[in-house]
Amino acid sequence: MRCVFLFLCLWGGAAAAQAPVQAPKILAFGDSLSAAYGIQASQGWVALLQQRLRQEGYPHVVVNASISGETSAGGLARLPAALGQHRPAIVLLELGANDGLRALPVKAMRGNLERMLQLSRDAGARPVLFEMRIPANYGPAYGESFTRSFTELGQATKTPVVPFFLMPIALDPANFQDDGIHPSAAAQPKLLEAVWPTLKPLLGRPR
Repeated sequence: MRCVFLFLCLWGGAAAAQAPVQAPKILAFGDSLSAAYGIQASQGWVALLQQRLRQEGYPHVVVNASISGETSAGGLARLPAALGQHRPAIVLLELGANDGLRALPVKAMRGNLERMLQLSRDAGARPVLFEMRIPANYGPAYGESFTRSFTELGQATKTPVVPFFLMPIALDPANFQDDGIHPSAAAQPKLLEAVWPTLKPLLGRPR
């Protein structure tokens, strides 16, 4: 019996040692800007992020759960299921633009984003918040309140904030599709470059 017991212990230890280590996941949770609207999914900045991670030796797997037209309220409704399904280590929260384009109350948007940040942390993930901006024709009062909410929320919750990642392409119409709103395929690498400095410190050392 003692030999059998020792064999089972050794076999169990060997099996545990051979069990594959699950790669940490990055959940991209946004709207059309992250969903590769109007272009092939493989051309979008989220897909390019996966390529960058592999090239630089990071083990992370990127899951893109972004939906075109998504609002902060819609995202809040979807996030618990996404967190439960994917169990991400990092959540890239790129929402709010559609709230602004619909002139929805800033207070409600901020509350939705704050709740999503907390849900991410409760699930063991490190959230990253993306700053959003809206066109000037919505008026200075609403526009300033809208943009300021992201910075204030990041500070209040000690969450890393990606500065408005369309800024590097915003002044050149050639960077956009025919609708003048969504970035072209050629502009996607610039979006990734805008995200990378905020994300990289959260990744740890490459393998």
